[in-house]
Amino acid sequence: MATIKNIIFDLGGVVINLDIPRTVSEFEKLGVAGFGNVFSQLAQTPLFDQFDKGLISEDVFFSSIKAQFKLAHPIAELERAWNAMLLDFPGHRLEQLTDYKQRYSTFLLSNTNETHIRVFEKNLSDTHSVANLQPFFHKIYYSCEINLRKPDPEIFEFVLQENGLKPEETVFIDDTLIHVQAAQTVGIHALHLPKGEEFKSLLDTILD
Repeated sequence: MATIKNIIFDLGGVVINLDIPRTVSEFEKLGVAGFGNVFSQLAQTPLFDQFDKGLISEDVFFSSIKAQFKLAHPIAELERAWNAMLLDFPGHRLEQLTDYKQRYSTFLLSNTNETHIRVFEKNLSDTHSVANLQPFFHKIYYSCEINLRKPDPEIFEFVLQENGLKPEETVFIDDTLIHVQAAQTVGIHALHLPKGEEFKSLLDTILD
């Protein structure tokens, strides 16, 4: 195995704690029966893909949900339900990211959208007095800003090519197995982070 020089981190479930069933539950409370059938960690309908890829605006996204499910609730209530999945940034993970950044080229690669970015950056500011995640990585890639989304192999190729990274010198860590498998197709050493485990314990098994 080649020496690892680069680490690409997923965000949700790896750096920030995430509870997707909370969002499903909140939408069901608003009257959307079976919301989990259109949105989950493993699969989602094209509307959510388009939002993650930055191909539609917040207004279009929430208005579409409101129309699709015939909801009378104000958009603010839909936003609250959508953001319910976002939990906290444990301080020890941010400290570990700071350490890894000093020894490796580190990147964040996340499927996310402008609504969630605004909310988790406020969370980060309120709890850790940091405006955004830039201090913890050499470069950040949000799907909504580059119009690409995991598990499409193109998103991994994009990060590799833009930074001149060799896949055999790069490790990727994600809590979603299909994303891990997609990274492996382009030659990246990809690790699946089981629920409840910490990325440091997983990375320690392969890093010097």
